[in-house]
Amino acid sequence: MTTQAESSSERLSVGGHRVTAPRRAILDAIARAGGPFTIEELTSRVPAVGRATVFRTVKLLQESEVLCRVILEDGSVRYQLSRGGHHHHLICSECGTVTDFSDPELDRLIHENAGSAGFQLDAHSLELYGRCASCA
Repeated sequence: MTTQAESSSERLSVGGHRVTAPRRAILDAIARAGGPFTIEELTSRVPAVGRATVFRTVKLLQESEVLCRVILEDGSVRYQLSRGGHHHHLICSECGTVTDFSDPELDRLIHENAGSAGFQLDAHSLELYGRCASCA
């Protein structure tokens, strides 16, 4: 059985990136996080790894679609393991649970509306805020 850290390492390797000891430590800490985390929380979980290395690694993991960035309702940013590919987020305002969802029809409408406005869309993200089934 492949762990999340091993799977993430494989995705980096396939992308042509080395999995160094600091990157491995960061990936292990992310796998143990169990949910969305801040860079500050991640930095405290890997005290042997420099802060700049954590920031650079998080950026690389985002670019490699290992992590996705989640913007909370208050504007703060968290990160979580990504299932890969384009997706959106349902964010519980009470417990903080983040659920990924994809909807090709919604994405088509977003692109259509941008095009109708003469807007050249480079990227988009969508976060929906409310209460999950457990909190509702």
